[in-house]
Amino acid sequence: MIEDGTSVRVGDAGPRPVHLLFSEPTRPFGDDPTLDFLVKARGQWVSIETLVRTWDGDGLDTFLSSLAEDFRGWEGARAWRSLERDLTISAEHRPGGYVHLTWGIHDRPPSEEWHFETTTVHAAGEDMRNLAAELHTFLTSTME
Repeated sequence: MIEDGTSVRVGDAGPRPVHLLFSEPTRPFGDDPTLDFLVKARGQWVSIETLVRTWDGDGLDTFLSSLAEDFRGWEGARAWRSLERDLTISAEHRPGGYVHLTWGIHDRPPSEEWHFETTTVHAAGEDMRNLAAELHTFLTSTME
């Protein structure tokens, strides 16, 4: 769910809801393709955040769009990772037409002392298409 032009909220269902909030997209080096953003995981028992560094979004929106286009399903898991591996996604298409996205938030190298994962569930097709569009808007919000 898009909150405004510069944040996206993902998740919030299930018995122990955890949601992710993507916010504060910035281009730290001006016109350079480096794009940083903050990702926060919040829930009753968790509150973490990390800065994610990407090279123009690392194709996150394209990855999610490809999952939406394959709404009929696929075998195994598909994976995506950010430039410095501080954010990862593993996507599985499950029976009943749902996509399970396992989001990994990782401590920055070189320490890599901690790792957190949560899974969000999305209806294949339109729900995934909306998520991809929201993240596309988010990732391109720093461009004039």
